[in-house]
Amino acid sequence: MNCPFCGSSESKVVDSRTVNRESSVRRRRECLSCSQRFTTYEYIVRQPLLVIKKNGEREEFDRSRIEASIKIACNKRPVPAQQMMDAVSRVQGQIEELGKAEVSSAIIGEMVMTQLKDMDKVAYIRFASVYREFADIGAFRVEIDQLEGKTGD
Repeated sequence: MNCPFCGSSESKVVDSRTVNRESSVRRRRECLSCSQRFTTYEYIVRQPLLVIKKNGEREEFDRSRIEASIKIACNKRPVPAQQMMDAVSRVQGQIEELGKAEVSSAIIGEMVMTQLKDMDKVAYIRFASVYREFADIGAFRVEIDQLEGKTGD
């Protein structure tokens, strides 16, 4: 593991804890060269998982794509980074619980939307606008009306 600050490959583990029902480990590390601290995550890869995209192509599941989507949706929102990482872990856990070798990107998208709906309504709408390909302001209105109707706001 290389230090993100100085690039050194020498670090020591300061703290370890399991997360997401013990399917991953969070490690707090300290670089032995520059003394900066950083966090790493280790995940169990049970089987190669393929994602079936909208166009029918298959590609290997990449957790970082879910992470990036959630971060973009939550950009400039009061959502703590740890809450976003926990949401990514929950989505990955749900995918693994399906026990399938192939999963549709639509199913993953719906899982992400469920997590965002619980975290931040604005982030949810941002993600939904891209994921559901909103064509105009009317699509935003429909989604917001449904969101308000479900939450009772």
